[in-house]
Amino acid sequence: MSRFRRLPLYWRVCLINGAVFAVGTLALVLSPARVSRNVVASEAVVLVVGLVVMLVTNGLLLRSSLAPVDRVVREMEVVELSDGHRLEQPGTDPGARLVSGYNAMLDRLETEKGASSARALAAQEAERHRIAQELHDQVGQDLTVVLLGLKRLDGRVPAEMAGEIEVLRESVRAGLDDVGRVARQLRPGVLDDLGLASALAALCSDVAAHSRLAVRRSVSPGLPALSPEAELVIYRVAQEALTNVARHARASTVSVSLTRLGAEAVLEVTDDGTATGGLTPGSGLAGMQERALLVGGTVTVNGGAGSGTSVRLTVPVAVPSSEEPA
Repeated sequence: MSRFRRLPLYWRVCLINGAVFAVGTLALVLSPARVSRNVVASEAVVLVVGLVVMLVTNGLLLRSSLAPVDRVVREMEVVELSDGHRLEQPGTDPGARLVSGYNAMLDRLETEKGASSARALAAQEAERHRIAQELHDQVGQDLTVVLLGLKRLDGRVPAEMAGEIEVLRESVRAGLDDVGRVARQLRPGVLDDLGLASALAALCSDVAAHSRLAVRRSVSPGLPALSPEAELVIYRVAQEALTNVARHARASTVSVSLTRLGAEAVLEVTDDGTATGGLTPGSGLAGMQERALLVGGTVTVNGGAGSGTSVRLTVPVAVPSSEEPA
């Protein structure tokens, strides 16, 4: 029987059909029933009953082998790698190998997708860092040179042009501030230098300064040390959520909190908007979820139009051995 289960499906079907027909033929040969040249009613009944028995037997035997094929086909039409759903293993059923292979394929694809997403996000962060460095070192320095040059013109230009020079200086200064803000958004240097709490504080202050939002922030003391990857994910999710609120939510107030809940660090961004700040198509929710998966976290969005929106990120943290239950 174990050898039969290891056979390809094609040969199983052939052997099952062959066995059914052989048994049917042997039954007809050994039974007293005979079929004359002119088939009478009793003989026709025997033939019909024999045919029905063979078909039913064949169907029952094939069902155990082919039913998993239909299950896999149906699942393939609706499966999503992110939902983690797997087909139930049919025990020692002949279709067990098919289901096991399908589940193993999903596991492999999920692993490959996670690795691919990690490489893509790492490349994205590297490119952000490069562009931020270029803005700071090249564009920022060029604008600084222009600003210093305009300052040296003080007292050297006619009085009627002094106002225009001042307007140019203010424009260059504003451009320099914008370049610095964009560079900070691309690569938060404060995150590397001062840590996550300071980076979130700077982010909230920046959003409040460039929007009409009142931003409240709360970072609980005693947060455990997080890996650089986890800190970057928390920062990026907060940044994306705040951007969505400013663009889509039509909110007046938004709160950002970072706390520890058991073995998880929990980030929540909640607004009082009348629109769906976190549910708008193209709002970056898929990107948040992909980032969270890289560090074993999850992102959930609650609320909707008219009731405000809450984006919640949970990231597992390492529990020190002294805190583990005995």
